[in-house]
Amino acid sequence: MSDPYAVLRIADFRFYISARFCVTLAIQIQGVVVGLQVYYLTKDPLALGLIGLAEAIPSIVVSLYAGHVADVVNRKKIIVWCMSTLVLCSSLLLFFSTGVGLFLDKFGVIPIYSVIFISGIARGFLTPANFSFMPQLIPRELFQGAVTVNSTIWETASIAGPAVAGILAAKLGLTIAYSVDVFLTVVGLMLVFAVSNKPLPPDEGEHQGMIDKIKVGLDFVFTNKIVLAAISLDLFAVLFGGAVALLPIFAEEILHVGEVGFGALRAAPSIGALLMAFVLMHNPIRRNMGRLLLWCVTGFGFCMIGFGLSTWFWLSLFLLIASGAFDCVSVIIRTTLLQTLTPDSMKGRVSAVNNIFIGSSNEIGMFESGVAARAFGTAPSVVFGGCVTVAVVGTISWFGKSLRRLQKVS
Repeated sequence: MSDPYAVLRIADFRFYISARFCVTLAIQIQGVVVGLQVYYLTKDPLALGLIGLAEAIPSIVVSLYAGHVADVVNRKKIIVWCMSTLVLCSSLLLFFSTGVGLFLDKFGVIPIYSVIFISGIARGFLTPANFSFMPQLIPRELFQGAVTVNSTIWETASIAGPAVAGILAAKLGLTIAYSVDVFLTVVGLMLVFAVSNKPLPPDEGEHQGMIDKIKVGLDFVFTNKIVLAAISLDLFAVLFGGAVALLPIFAEEILHVGEVGFGALRAAPSIGALLMAFVLMHNPIRRNMGRLLLWCVTGFGFCMIGFGLSTWFWLSLFLLIASGAFDCVSVIIRTTLLQTLTPDSMKGRVSAVNNIFIGSSNEIGMFESGVAARAFGTAPSVVFGGCVTVAVVGTISWFGKSLRRLQKVS
């Protein structure tokens, strides 16, 4: 049996995941606090959805170019600049919350959306740089272990973030919560500086222009049936199946559990994902990867249907935990496929396409949830999204035979 902790003996990887932990924790705290602040100011579910749209639009617009940049520019340098921008954005949100300026009184939530827009640009460049930088820190045979550890770290931060944010907002106020967000982002930036610089991998297409390189990355994704099917599954699951943007409404109007309960609901999917990641760290997926991926996305869809129908807090909490466990398996399989099947010199561009499909669909999914909730009601919109997810799995399973038959990658 392979050592599940072998990857943690690599110093650069430890600094890298520690930085990601701090920044992810900061982003989760910020997401919860921004959602609460916008909802308090507007009492409008569509306004919550617009938070996601404000971040997704710039991220999508810059993604393909950002992927190209990640393949031709030192990846650590990109990460440092992006994280510096996130520090600036967090500081601005802190400033807006103090009341020393009258931005929110005069302009409403527009200043908040503006900052989120800027952070969306930074995260659009950060995602492909992170994706392509991590494999440079570890040997190839540790890819799945590194993906699992990375997911574990991310989920741990995702659990702590909403819970901490809920407590801070309820007990100490939004300004203190934003202050913690700024502090963690700065610590993450400092940890990135501790990671060694790594040279870019050799590029067989170094004489190609930017447009041609981007086309090569797109061709790789759209001609590789396994990669395309895996990405498409997560795209529709995240786009239609998520309920995160509507959790403030569920907490206050349906489940009646207040801010602390909202923090628990927000953390619940990550609790399930963390438990599953720990299981997979000690029991790596070795066969039937394709079928397992299909079943887990189906399970995620049914969890969302049940959550939309539930009016009992503990059942809702359990369903969100289960959805996180299913989603964790999906993320690990998809990321392992991308890391293993993509050439090193192309990882930035392929990750950019993946970010358009998956990363930005989180934010667009928030917008879709807000629109659907306003049109059909909060609970019916979540049930509908879960049904769409299950239907998409059936369609991809029928047409994506190569994914269904996939055993493992090496």
